[in-house]
Amino acid sequence: MKRHTLTVLIPVLTGALMIGLWYAARMTVIAEDQRFLLPAPDAILRALFEKGPMLWSATVSTATGAFLGFGAAVALGFACALVLSLSPFVRAGFYPYLMVLQLTPIIVVAPILILWVGPGLKSVVIITFLICFFPLVVNTTQGLVSTDRNLIELFRMGRASRWQEIFLLRVPAALPYFFTGLRIAATLAPIGAIVGDAYAGNAAGGQGGLGFLTIIFSAQFQIPALFATAAVSCLLGFIFAGAVVGLSWLALHQWHDSYQRKDL
Repeated sequence: MKRHTLTVLIPVLTGALMIGLWYAARMTVIAEDQRFLLPAPDAILRALFEKGPMLWSATVSTATGAFLGFGAAVALGFACALVLSLSPFVRAGFYPYLMVLQLTPIIVVAPILILWVGPGLKSVVIITFLICFFPLVVNTTQGLVSTDRNLIELFRMGRASRWQEIFLLRVPAALPYFFTGLRIAATLAPIGAIVGDAYAGNAAGGQGGLGFLTIIFSAQFQIPALFATAAVSCLLGFIFAGAVVGLSWLALHQWHDSYQRKDL
C-alpha cells in the first residue's frame, strides 16, 4: 500500500476507533443518569446542524478576530525580531519586557482593554495579538542570530552592506525558525480569539463569537451544543494551522533539509 494512502487511512481508522470507544464508554463506564454529560457523537452532530446558523455567525466573528490579531502579530513580531537581532545589547534591554508582556494573565489584561478600547472586536484582536506575538518574536530572533558564521564572513568579505546581510542572508536563513513560530502562533490565534471573546467580546448585533456561545450554552446546560462549539473551534484551529503548514511548504520545500530528506 502506498505511503500517501496509509497517511490518510491511518487517521481515519484511528478516528473510527475513538468514536467506537466513545460509544462503548457511554454504555459501560458512565452511569445511565450521568450520560448526558458525555453526549453521543450523533447527538453532537444533530446539535451542529440545529445550531448551524448561530455557530456559523460566531465562527466568522471569531475567525475575523483571530486573523486580524494573528496578522498584526506576524507583521510587528517580524519587525521586532529584526530590531532585536541587531545587537545583544538591544536584546538584553527589551527581552525582559517582552517576557512581562507574555506572562501577564489575559484575565487581568481583558478588563483593562475593555476600559481602554471597549468590548468587542478591538479587544479580541488585541488579546489575540498578545498571545501570538511572543513565540513569533522569540523564534524569528533566534533564527536571525543563528545564521552560519562562515556565510556571514563570506558576505562581509564581499563588502555586502548591513541591510544586504540582513535581507539576503539572515532573513532567508531564519525562515525555518520563523515558520516554527508561525505554526505555534497559528494554533494559538483561534484560542486567543475565543478566550478574548469570552472575556472581552460583545454580542451586540448578533456578533458574539465562539467564546460567547460557549458561555451561553454552558449556562443553559446545552451539552451537545457545547461539544459542537468545541468541534467547530477545533476545526478553526486546524484551518489556521493547515494554512501555515501549506505556506511553510511553499517557502521551504525546494531547498530546506526538512523537506529535501526523503528518509524522514
